Amino acid sequence: MRYHALACDYDGTIASDGRVDERTIEALQQVRQSGRKLVLVTGRELEDLIRVFPKLELFDRVVAENGALLYRPASSEETPLAEAPPEAFVRELRRRSTQRVSAGRVIVSTWRPCETIAVEVIRDLGLELQVIFNKGAVMILPSGVNKATGLNAALLELGLSRHNVVGVGDAENDHAFLGLCECSVAVANALDTLKRRVDWVTAGGHGDGIVELARSLITSDLRQLEDRLHHRLSLGKRADGRDVLIRPYGMNVLIAGSSGGGKSTLAASFLERLEEQAYQFVIIDPEGDYSTFQAAVVLGDDRSAPSVSEVLDLLSKPEQNAVVNLIGVPLKERPPIFEALLPRIQELYARTGRPHWIVIDEAHHVLPSSWKVAGPPVSREMYSLMIVTLEPERVSQAVLSSMDLVIAIGDDPDATLRTFGEIVSQPPARLGRIAVSPGEAVAWFRHTPENPFWFRSSLPRAERRPLRTRPGARSRTDREG
Repeated sequence: MRYHALACDYDGTIASDGRVDERTIEALQQVRQSGRKLVLVTGRELEDLIRVFPKLELFDRVVAENGALLYRPASSEETPLAEAPPEAFVRELRRRSTQRVSAGRVIVSTWRPCETIAVEVIRDLGLELQVIFNKGAVMILPSGVNKATGLNAALLELGLSRHNVVGVGDAENDHAFLGLCECSVAVANALDTLKRRVDWVTAGGHGDGIVELARSLITSDLRQLEDRLHHRLSLGKRADGRDVLIRPYGMNVLIAGSSGGGKSTLAASFLERLEEQAYQFVIIDPEGDYSTFQAAVVLGDDRSAPSVSEVLDLLSKPEQNAVVNLIGVPLKERPPIFEALLPRIQELYARTGRPHWIVIDEAHHVLPSSWKVAGPPVSREMYSLMIVTLEPERVSQAVLSSMDLVIAIGDDPDATLRTFGEIVSQPPARLGRIAVSPGEAVAWFRHTPENPFWFRSSLPRAERRPLRTRPGARSRTDREG
């Protein structure tokens, strides 16, 4: 399951004229019964929300006051996520306003056309506040507070990544939180400006759209929207300047070729892209080459490997990436350690949709050709896998068969691709005898009609220093393995 949470706006989305009908409630209950979390993200004040919708226990978390208040329905606990504007502001706004002014825990709300008065009071009192619109409503909040910041706080408590969330809304103040979600949806009655920016617009409006979304989420995990999602990761540039783009989900990638050709540089650059976009990853590092990698926490050293519980404790935090350093483990003990760790990572994924990527450096150390499995250890229906190896013939055939993209680097990329093709019984188009310089590579998307092509890989922010002391040298365990 890719999407582990549904984040919904209230007014105009699950509610029509302030009320949620039974059919919509039943659809949301079915989403919860599928194992997913529900988060309500609304501009309403909490007391008002409870009055109009007494079934808040349907939701695991409620983000109220347009991101300024976090509420836990199961325990009735609430946490303000920002400081309230000073009382002097509320008094002065009420004095000048021709519309009703209400104050929540943090938010101050009124109605159009009083936004001009609100801006004048903010200016006159020298405050750092912002004005946000929700159709006819005018909301005043501390600077930087919006539905996205509130949803982030809710997801942190639930142990979920924004990349495993579907968001649905209808109005101006929904732009921020829908932009945070991996998949964004607008109901049919939404503003046109919102419809133009989301991944999918439902055929039905209000609750009918929610029923439609819930049904699709439960039956297909929204796979039909994959080609519409704007999230893509760049590996580099083709000769004509186009980006080499891959999906951040359900992609298995092999990087192979001669030593010193730039495999580690390409992998490190890709990992930085994952970090920048907050996709969680874990690196299996048999040779300690990522011991100084700054985008992840390194577990293990040259004396011992980390325990499975250490790795899982770190990965339980969506914002943390992990390096599993196996340099201190004898060569023959590395595959059993990985075999013990992989099922626990799969269990974590089943609960949370994370980690999004498993990256295995020197893959022949933990996935040797002798490794027998019933099928690929990482399905395309699950997280993505990147493996890096000097010699693909030393890697498990079952694992190689699951690769979607093969990247050949070094002195003879054609030979690397042909070796791979022989292993998986799928010969690629011949390239001829060419060499690629460091920073260049040849890519082959196996499941498309496109032939292998040259590209220049993206460079990492900073070159890391591997443990090997000579360019092109093979480690002791490489020679012995």
